[in-house]
Amino acid sequence: MSAAPPKIASTNARFAVVLLAVTGVGVAAVVYCFNPVKYHLYPVCEFHQLTGLNCPGCGATRALYALLHGDFSTALRDNVMLVLGLAAAALRGGWFALNRFRGQPNGDFFPARLIIPSLVVMIAFGVLRNLPAFAFLSP
Repeated sequence: MSAAPPKIASTNARFAVVLLAVTGVGVAAVVYCFNPVKYHLYPVCEFHQLTGLNCPGCGATRALYALLHGDFSTALRDNVMLVLGLAAAALRGGWFALNRFRGQPNGDFFPARLIIPSLVVMIAFGVLRNLPAFAFLSP
């Protein structure tokens, strides 16, 4: 009787995690070194260029720069959605690591049932930050 073939999915998942981590560190290094306010090497928001309105992602690069330099109040002012999203991802990642350490099974990192509610929250954030009563949400 022959042994079962190796799990390819496990190897691909590890490669994907390493690739994502290396990419994330690289992006963070570039944003850390080059202030988005001073250097214009970052992409411009086409939605904002065309409409003059702020999309849910407007201010995210400046918020990431502020976070990387420890300025949490500026990061929250630039894009509170990014800050909360990164905090949620970090908590979820910690939960995954803890479960793996304990030998317990993990589900999906981002379950499919959260896609629609997340999109609704992002759209609501995009609409609210363009209303005068919620101007504090604009970068």
